[in-house]
Amino acid sequence: MLESCIMMQFRRTTVAASHDSLGTLEAEARRRGSSLSAVLAEAVDEKAAAIRGARRPQVGIARSSDGRSAAELASEPVAEPPT
Repeated sequence: MLESCIMMQFRRTTVAASHDSLGTLEAEARRRGSSLSAVLAEAVDEKAAAIRGARRPQVGIARSSDGRSAAELASEPVAEPPT
């Protein structure tokens, strides 16, 4: 039963990649003593995490030392005026 729960977390797909890229990943799999599938899954997970991280809004809470706002300092308007 546990095995079926673990398998539900994965989805099979076909990957198209250059011979050089696949060769590099196959060599890495051999070096690690693991499968190409495991190395590809790790690469996909890392890329997905990077994409998710880049999508998150980068919001910070801070106060300027001189009291000026970002709108005052920006060379372009921070937002379009309401119409």
